[in-house]
Amino acid sequence: MTVASTLIILAVAFLVSVIVAPFAIPMLRRLKFGQSIREEGPQSHMKKAGTPTMGGVIFLISILLTTIVLGLVYDFFSVQTTILLLVFIGFGVIGFLDDGIKVIFKRNLGLTSIQKLIGQIVIAIVAYLLLQMSDTFETTLSLFGLTVDIGILYVAFLIFWLVGFSNAVNLTDGLDGLASGTSAFAFAAFGIIAMLQEQADVALFAFAVTGALLGFLVFNAKPAKVFMGDTGSLALGGALAMLSVVTKTEFLLLIIGLVFVIETLSVMIQVAYFKKTGKRIFRMSPIHHHFEEGGWSEWKVVIVFWSVGLVVAVIGVLVEALG
Repeated sequence: MTVASTLIILAVAFLVSVIVAPFAIPMLRRLKFGQSIREEGPQSHMKKAGTPTMGGVIFLISILLTTIVLGLVYDFFSVQTTILLLVFIGFGVIGFLDDGIKVIFKRNLGLTSIQKLIGQIVIAIVAYLLLQMSDTFETTLSLFGLTVDIGILYVAFLIFWLVGFSNAVNLTDGLDGLASGTSAFAFAAFGIIAMLQEQADVALFAFAVTGALLGFLVFNAKPAKVFMGDTGSLALGGALAMLSVVTKTEFLLLIIGLVFVIETLSVMIQVAYFKKTGKRIFRMSPIHHHFEEGGWSEWKVVIVFWSVGLVVAVIGVLVEALG
């Protein structure tokens, strides 16, 4: 993949998102697909109630069209591209159903955790079966130079990885532009890693997501005109985890996706500590709310988290390039 083709992919995905959004946002508003704000959340967020949600469909459409059309044009389409789209769209559908139940019944909870988990497990198993069709796929995990073949246990790892990171991005999606901006850096990093590995098909998908997210960010940055909802966050998290699998950089995702990891750990630590002591470590979790409650403006929190996301994305690329 050349620099020119990369820029074309980014530009096309960006433009499709920017073109689709002005049609999708009014439609979501007419359908009364407005965001419900949890009462225990920051009071400053109550004014966001009613902002159209399920906006993840905007970049889902952009990514699907860009990947398929340019994949065929550049002859980059492959089994791995199919797997990435399967996970991305599959997790997006689960999120869409979850969002749909929330907005239709006007409640904060959509699908039950068990229902979502079953759907995610099914998609992960199908992805694993499709991976077997790839000549380059290996059931190995590498860490600190040590490579271990875990065989059939890789399917259990894949389920854990996809479910874990889909929920991690979902937890991060709590401030205007936070998840979309941080995700854009992470996907760009994996796009560069795929280019270094000469996997043009994988790079195509990663850069399509990056461009689509940048286009979505035009409408999602503060003050957000639309939220991605679980439709977008679950899709992004699942696809991000799958990118680490097809590039065989699974544990590198812990660096590139450090913001998502920290957000998840903050919730786990908060819940565990509260159950044990009845007290809280953070003012509120996920941790981006902790800083809000400490007096930071929403924009300051987002900028700081974006900055961390950019730095760890660069570090991740350097680790792969120099490794």
